[in-house]
Amino acid sequence: MKTVLKLAVIAALALTSAGGAFAQEFTKATVKKVDAKAKKVTLIHEELKGLEMPAMTMVFQVGDDALLTKLKEGAKVQFVAERVNGKLTVTQVK
Repeated sequence: MKTVLKLAVIAALALTSAGGAFAQEFTKATVKKVDAKAKKVTLIHEELKGLEMPAMTMVFQVGDDALLTKLKEGAKVQFVAERVNGKLTVTQVK
């Protein structure tokens, strides 16, 4: 009985991990404004499917100073945004 329970827990964790992978989907955007001092960026982005958000222009927190160097006004980028401490935050850029 304990083995069945352990297998059920492992399967549930595996499914949760697989679901998390979908949150890492890159979205196309154009950088409208960078505020390095405030660690924020304004992006004109396509639909954020993982966050169920339509295409729009909005301000995001930037999670890492190294990402700020990749963000220049007018640049076409692809990014990942996640909710970090309740705020929409850019966590990856390419």
